[in-house]
Amino acid sequence: MKKELANFEDWPYKVPSIKGSIRKIGVLRAEFNAAKTPQEAFSAFKKIERFGDKMADDCTHVQVLYSLDTTNKTYEKGMNVLNEGLPLLNAASVEFTKDVLKSPFRSYLEKKLGTFIFTMYEYQLKGFDEKIIPEMTEENKLTMQYGAAIASCKVEFRGKTYNLPQMGKFMQDSDRTTRKEASKAYYSYLMTRKDELEDIFAKLVKIRDAMAKKLGYKSYTDLAYIHMNRFDYTPEMVKGYRDQIAEVVTPLANKLMREQAKRTEIRTPKIYDLPFAFKSGNPIPLGSTEEKVAHAKKMYKELSPDTDYFFNFMADHHLFFLEAKPGKQSGGYMTYFPVHKCPIIFSNFNGTSGDVDVLTHEFGHCFQAYMARNIKVPEYRSPTMESCEIDSMSMEFFAEPWMSLFFDEPDKYRYKHLAESIEFLPYGATVDEFQHWVYAHPEATNAERDEEWAALENKYTPYKAKAKEGCPEAQAVPRWITQGHIFESPFYYIDYTLAQVLAFEFFNLDRKNHERAWKRYLKLCKMGGKYPFITLITKDGLKNPFEPGVLKKTIRPLTKVLAGYHAERF
Repeated sequence: MKKELANFEDWPYKVPSIKGSIRKIGVLRAEFNAAKTPQEAFSAFKKIERFGDKMADDCTHVQVLYSLDTTNKTYEKGMNVLNEGLPLLNAASVEFTKDVLKSPFRSYLEKKLGTFIFTMYEYQLKGFDEKIIPEMTEENKLTMQYGAAIASCKVEFRGKTYNLPQMGKFMQDSDRTTRKEASKAYYSYLMTRKDELEDIFAKLVKIRDAMAKKLGYKSYTDLAYIHMNRFDYTPEMVKGYRDQIAEVVTPLANKLMREQAKRTEIRTPKIYDLPFAFKSGNPIPLGSTEEKVAHAKKMYKELSPDTDYFFNFMADHHLFFLEAKPGKQSGGYMTYFPVHKCPIIFSNFNGTSGDVDVLTHEFGHCFQAYMARNIKVPEYRSPTMESCEIDSMSMEFFAEPWMSLFFDEPDKYRYKHLAESIEFLPYGATVDEFQHWVYAHPEATNAERDEEWAALENKYTPYKAKAKEGCPEAQAVPRWITQGHIFESPFYYIDYTLAQVLAFEFFNLDRKNHERAWKRYLKLCKMGGKYPFITLITKDGLKNPFEPGVLKKTIRPLTKVLAGYHAERF
């Protein structure tokens, strides 16, 4: 990675010309198709890949700047150009994909590039046709509208105004009255935006269903699995996996919540009590944002030479965007710039332990990108989504020995982190089954979708459903309307749960043999996306979470770890 990289704020702002880019692709396609030898075809192929990297850099820069300030008219204008133009650019790219698949030099290209990229290309053709460009354009506009709507949310609380992420610290406060009032303010505000957000989603469902039907699919679910590059597993396999979660993890999560109620001495927990894990208060990270970054710098220096160099590189080039600000999009993410060979981290710090999770989880994503940065074929640098999340979630556990840098009582954090990671699995299954239901019933009303969500909460997280009783504002606002993945990245969420199970496997191994666990983690990161999900994890010696019994075997040791923290003393 080049040290001479300019700091992020010094990068020139440029909205790519869509028409010019399409013309350039046409020229490069002509060169590829005119090739007289396999070597000429391969050379032309590499030119198009390099141009694709440049386009990715320019487009991603616009998207990041807009997410940092959705009120900026210049960035909004740039995003509108991309929303209109990217489907057209995708169409031009697909034409090149067709050229490669029918090339007379395909066998030579397969030897040079590997066969997996051709499987990717075949999926790309299954998931796109020019006739769905109008729907793709509208989908882009609607997801942008949702992001802006969430970013514009302003909750009045005790005389001040906060965005949604900023309310998190009050909703975890040690004082029950504060939690209750903050929760009421939060949900009462969302009640005023509920119809707006649900109507956006209703339009998205209609658009996505129409898109799938135009391509000849029974439902959008089939198309979404193609878009998610799920090469080696099916909705039926996912259902079996969700069933394992309901059977194995839901009872354990219920048990953990009962223990929490006993520990906090709240006999009948309400929805605003669920984030409150300890009678003495939740673990609160030490210091300012700058101090947290300094703690992370020390942690990664001691973890490995690779993490030491790379964290310093990101800090030195101002690639962290951590503070919550007015107009900034909600949530957190990592994204990558292939020409610059660097990622950025976007988040909304709110003074909770989630801030530390950003510095481990999102950095795990970034670290994988760094370890795979020199893979020549762009399609092989990043794994499929569920594989990407293994890198991030596993880093959370590799970082645990350094939690004393961030917390006065590190074991309190370690317990909460592990317990919440387990409790997350049923919630992730709720989101996934909800989406399967939604796209199987595209004509459902907003009210019917809310009813289905409530039924799934009762199935997977019954303690949450019960905790809403007596809290009319929370009962009136279904959790799914603030789960951005449902709107912006359909069917993504089950990926987090699959990765979480595999991160547990790394955690179990790390406690037995750190050197071996870290070596396997580095191998996984370096492989990037050269293989589909199940093949990738098998090559790294990890167990397939779809197989019966794997989830139970992976979870069992974690209960002993939790017991060892003696959470009742906090």
